[in-house]
This record gives sequence, C-alpha cells and structure tokens, in this order.
Amino acid sequence: MTRWKITVEYDGTGFCGWQRQAHDLGVQQVLEEAVLKFSGEEVTLHVAGRTDAGVHAFANVAHFDLAKETTADVVRDALNFHVKPHKVAVLLAEAVPEDFHARFSALERSYLYRIANRRAPLTFDAERAWHVQKELNHEAMHEAAQMLLGQHDFSTFRAQNCQAKSPVKTLDQLDVRRECDELVFFVRARSFLYHQVRNMVGTLALVGVVLKPSR
Repeated sequence: MTRWKITVEYDGTGFCGWQRQAHDLGVQQVLEEAVLKFSGEEVTLHVAGRTDAGVHAFANVAHFDLAKETTADVVRDALNFHVKPHKVAVLLAEAVPEDFHARFSALERSYLYRIANRRAPLTFDAERAWHVQKELNHEAMHEAAQMLLGQHDFSTFRAQNCQAKSPVKTLDQLDVRRECDELVFFVRARSFLYHQVRNMVGTLALVGVVLKPSR
C-alpha cells in the first residue's frame, strides 16, 4: 500500500466545493472517480483545505492510499486523463510516508482574494473576482487589516454553521494592495474558520468605502 500526495489545481466554477456531496458535484468526487477508473480501487481523498462552492485552487494538497503498484508519473497522468472534461488538474504526484496527512501535516494555508474595483462590468473575471463599483481606499483597508494579525477570537468572521471547535485562530499575514483597477488580498495562516476569509474581506471593503479618498 502506497500513500500518494497530489497537488491539485482546479476551477471551482460549477462545483459545490471540494467535499463530496450527495446531490451535487464536488472536486473530491471527480478525483476519487478518476482513481477508481485507472486503478479499480475505491479510495477516500483527504485534503489540506476544503474549498467552498465557486472557490478555485492553485495548489491544494490531498492524499490517498493505493494498493496498485505504479509510479508518480502514471498517477499524475492517469488522473489528469480521467478527470476530463472537468477543469481539474493534478500538477504533481508524490509517494510519501504513511504518517503523512494532507490536513494535519500542513504547516500553513494561503488564500488570494480579488476585488475588481471599477464601474464597468466583468467579462473574463466574472467568476474569479468580486465586483465592487464604489471606489475603495486600499491603503485604509491594508492599515485596518494589520489590526487582525496575530491570535484572536474570530467569532465575528465565522459562518453560523462553522464546525471548528474553537474560534481562536492566529492570522500570520493579511496584505491588501492595488494593481490598477484590482485589489488583491493575500491571506496566510495555519488554519481558518469557515467563511473567515471572505467575511474579513467584506468587512475591509466597508472600511475602504467609508474612508475613500476625497476629490
């Protein structure tokens, strides 16, 4: 039995999120079915971070155990063949020790959140950015964001159905920068509460509107 670590990229549009659901399609299901098709084995994928509906991933890490003898290149290429036509790609497959766990071995997780800050509607980025037409002061937003760094009770920013045992988390980085008509948020921590990132971004957007530059 070999434990395989895979690094996965996917477009979350059209998925209910990472987790397999009874009445909707999750990324986990697509990958587990791909493993079954190439190996004949039913496996359960464990992931470093379960993403929500519509959330994309640049490098999400998961693992599964496989009895079939194979190679890393075959695992990667076979999964990429069998996930078609879904927008899911296995970037890397690696054999790892049996004590590796995608969730519990992760040292940190990071998110990139984008706000398209312009009057014109979105076309190419309609499913990849939050469209805010009102002018936002990114400097005020970044300054406010620094107050959230460190260990805090983040109950204000957790979803009502969050299943985390404790609302206390340690936020290592929350940067806000402007790139032309786009605001980019980079968030880094060991772990997050359910909806914590999107709720923090929404709150900071309110700061940006209230403190927008005078003309």
